[in-house]
Amino acid sequence: MWAPAVQPAELGPMKPVAYSVSQVLALVGISRTTFYALVKAGKIPVRKVGTRSFVLAKDLESWLESLPVLHDFGGAE
Repeated sequence: MWAPAVQPAELGPMKPVAYSVSQVLALVGISRTTFYALVKAGKIPVRKVGTRSFVLAKDLESWLESLPVLHDFGGAE
C-alpha cells in the first residue's frame, strides 16, 4: 500500500493560504462596504473560484503592512 512521504500529523498546524470575504471582514474588523471600496480602489486583490471570492493571505498581509504606522496612538481608532 502506498503512503505519502510526509504524514499530515507531521506537518503541524497549517496557515490558511486564502481567506473568504467573510473571514477577511472578521479578521480585520472592517465592514463589507469598506472592503469592497478597497477592492474597487485596487488596494486588496480578490481571486474568484466559481462564484466564491477569496483574498490570498499574502495579499492581505501586504495590504495591512502598507497601512500607515501611528506613532502617537492616543487611544483613538
